[in-house]
Amino acid sequence: MLSELNGYYLSQEEPNRECMLALRRYILSYNEHMTETWTHRMPMFRYKGKLFCYLWVDKKTYLPYIGIYKGIDIEHPKLELGNRNKMKTMIIQPQEDLPLPILNEIFQMALQLY
Repeated sequence: MLSELNGYYLSQEEPNRECMLALRRYILSYNEHMTETWTHRMPMFRYKGKLFCYLWVDKKTYLPYIGIYKGIDIEHPKLELGNRNKMKTMIIQPQEDLPLPILNEIFQMALQLY
């Protein structure tokens, strides 16, 4: 039986499914202290046990995005605050290669906050 976490990824339609699975692999391999949990019915990633980021799909555009927990303290042109008060998000275009240089920049800034 599939876990809820794996079921979430597998329930996504292509190309979002492959994009989100690629993001999952990237995040987990970014740092040895990254772990994945199923929290609030969504995939969340923790750094040394503390909330770091999460993956979700925008309800209006159906595009996947990554939410950065301490995003409010990060200034990066690709991060958007939207109507949130602590987290910022970055939309990912599922039909394009992952923007790894940008994700690396954001993750480096975020790790400095832990």
